[in-house]
Amino acid sequence: MPRPRKFEEDDVIELAARAFAAGGYGGTTMEDLSRATGLGKQSIYNTFGGKRELFLRALAASASAHVQRLTEQLAARDASPLELIGAHLDALAVTFSSEGPLDSLFTKATVELADHDPEIAEAALQAYRRLEDEYATCIQQAQASGHVATDLDARALATYYVAVTRGMEVLGSAGVSHDVLQGIGRAAFSLLTSSK
Repeated sequence: MPRPRKFEEDDVIELAARAFAAGGYGGTTMEDLSRATGLGKQSIYNTFGGKRELFLRALAASASAHVQRLTEQLAARDASPLELIGAHLDALAVTFSSEGPLDSLFTKATVELADHDPEIAEAALQAYRRLEDEYATCIQQAQASGHVATDLDARALATYYVAVTRGMEVLGSAGVSHDVLQGIGRAAFSLLTSSK
């Protein structure tokens, strides 16, 4: 009779995601994953199939967590959609200028692996599209409320904000200061108000 598992898979995936975000896929060994998750290597193989399978699960979890965070930030009830976008960009400047690895595993995966791994590229692309959907919805709400010009292409702007925010993340990981990142975010935000 097999021994019952004494761990939650979601917890293990989250810990593995942090390890992968810190070391990248190539720089994270099974020993690193074992140390990060508290599981023996054989338990990781038995439960997830191996390093790549665990990475893909961690990548999906990271994407979902970031989409959920963006959804919550853009759905607050105490501000207009336009104000929420501005506050979100300011908050990212703080997050991305903090010391540490890239905030999202899917950005790290895109930079490291997407050019030669179609499965990783597709997973990252789906994450970006989900973020784009959230930005587009908020921009459309801002247009409906009269805070953003209706002749602006909400979908194109949403894609632009995905590009800007992921670029801010990469720049922050390279050591760009909070003030510079905040300036980038505010310049991007000005596109929503300059044609009003």
